Amino acid sequence: MVRKLDNFDSSILALLQQDATVTMAELSEKTGLSANACWRRIRLLEADGVILNRVTLLDPQKIGLGITVFVCIRCAEHSQEWLDNFIRIVNDLPEVMEFYRLAGDIDYLLKLQVSSIQEYDNLYKKLVNSVKLTDVSAIFSMEELKHSTILPLPSSRHK
Repeated sequence: MVRKLDNFDSSILALLQQDATVTMAELSEKTGLSANACWRRIRLLEADGVILNRVTLLDPQKIGLGITVFVCIRCAEHSQEWLDNFIRIVNDLPEVMEFYRLAGDIDYLLKLQVSSIQEYDNLYKKLVNSVKLTDVSAIFSMEELKHSTILPLPSSRHK
């Protein structure tokens, strides 16, 4: 269910998306609400599942995971049992950052962060030996041109 956000909620969420360590005093100052009102709104946004988590974002290059790989997967099997097993296998691979089921020619798309082509090859072998797949192809990113974790809120979307 989509939760209706008012301007205060949108302001709080915009600030938290930029820096989750912002203090209640800073939120209060920037939104015009009291610190207690900001705190209550954040708790409600968490309870409603709007705020999923607060994390620290790392630079993959600085920790030796500078290769981004998009893996396109086609499969012939589409049963629930096969899918449950496939999801379990993929979720057990920490290098998989994102995992999507798609409509169209490609059935699944994985985004991986790896340290080397050899590491990707090892993951590829592990994957194809764990589950029956029709086709697996990799696309290696040459350069990241945009990466954002900030979702456009209702007040900031282009009309």
